[in-house]
Amino acid sequence: MSTPIIQVKGLSKQYHIGLREKSTRTFREALTDAFMAPVRNLRNLRRLTRVEHDSPDIIWALHDISFDIQPSEVVGIIGKNGAGKSTLLKILSRITEPTSGEIRLHGRVASLLEVGTGFHPELTGRENIYLNGTILGMRKTEIDRKFDEIVAFSEIEKFLDTPVKRYSSGMYVRLAFAVAAHLEPEILLIDEVLAVGDAAFQKKCLGKMGDVAYQGRTVLFVSHNMPAVRELCPRAIYLADGSIALDGVTDTIIEHYIKTSLNKINKTPHEFIIKAAAGSGKVTPLSVIIRNGKGDKSSVVDMDEDFTIAVTYQIHEPINNYHTFINVYSTDSTHVLGAATWDTHGLNPEVVSQPGTYTCSFSLPGHLLNKGAYTININGQSPGKGFIYQEENAATFTVSEFGGTGGAKSRNRPGIIRPLITSDIARLDRGDMDSQT
Repeated sequence: MSTPIIQVKGLSKQYHIGLREKSTRTFREALTDAFMAPVRNLRNLRRLTRVEHDSPDIIWALHDISFDIQPSEVVGIIGKNGAGKSTLLKILSRITEPTSGEIRLHGRVASLLEVGTGFHPELTGRENIYLNGTILGMRKTEIDRKFDEIVAFSEIEKFLDTPVKRYSSGMYVRLAFAVAAHLEPEILLIDEVLAVGDAAFQKKCLGKMGDVAYQGRTVLFVSHNMPAVRELCPRAIYLADGSIALDGVTDTIIEHYIKTSLNKINKTPHEFIIKAAAGSGKVTPLSVIIRNGKGDKSSVVDMDEDFTIAVTYQIHEPINNYHTFINVYSTDSTHVLGAATWDTHGLNPEVVSQPGTYTCSFSLPGHLLNKGAYTININGQSPGKGFIYQEENAATFTVSEFGGTGGAKSRNRPGIIRPLITSDIARLDRGDMDSQT
């Protein structure tokens, strides 16, 4: 096996709450730091072995993580906010120093961690292309060769000679991504900055990342966009609380991540209590309950049986034309379906919902969803007046094919949904055109 292009061993990063790093140092401080470096390293080692993790003044953004990445690998880094994803990329980019551990990078690194990283606001877009390329270790001849391609991709030709301090955040990220992706680094590190751009540009960037991977370069991609991670990255690393929770095949990692991060269960595996402060708004969501085809509370439903999603909420003051909405998502964050109470009860601005506690039940038919795990987002709204509340990942449930009636009708099928669709078969080589169903 070839030598890994990225090697991370025992990497940890500690932050002290309330302390700030000095931006400048005197010559005396620099000499002192050099002489005290062995002592600091010893102290850091002792900190790792003591129960200092429990100190309220210390946060471990990363703790003792190790992994190798081979040349040409495209790896997704996933995890909830605060898991340590951005800290990891900043250390790999040499923006931040680790508290302990070591990293080895065998290749030139380009990183896109924040909008406009490496740009000087007073310089023009043209000048910043050369500045940023130089920071990334490129020669002027290399930048010249790629210049037109960078400008065309960024779509900012009209503003190329305008100081970037006048750019919008979307223009910043267009130019920053174009530079990082076109200057042919061996390693490309990308954080969740693509969310700044519009949908068309995001799609364009994802296509370019696919091209970069196809060219044999190594990519680390931090994102909350699970479909994008699934499409681009054969391998994924799931970070949780600064440690590696799982490392492996992307589909498996995403499924585990979704199930773990959506564990908001309170009391039982089928009754999801929403922890919202009573009286915090006009409406407070209280719980989501899943009931199977028999009417029993259950977080597992059979794919060939009807089931219901019941949302309980409290109204604190009279509301005109109030409605509840649910959205169901698959484990890769694909929006599967949405349903609203106005589908049944209609929209009527004259109808007033009075204060009280209500339960709204949505009935979903059998033979609708394929097997797998699903999540539910809920919200309350008065159409035309915006949301009254929104609760993401309010509940989760699993569709199973093993508890059903059996036979071909109860098997999993390709696609997001699996409705039973009737068909007719007609024999055409006879004149009677008899049909069979």
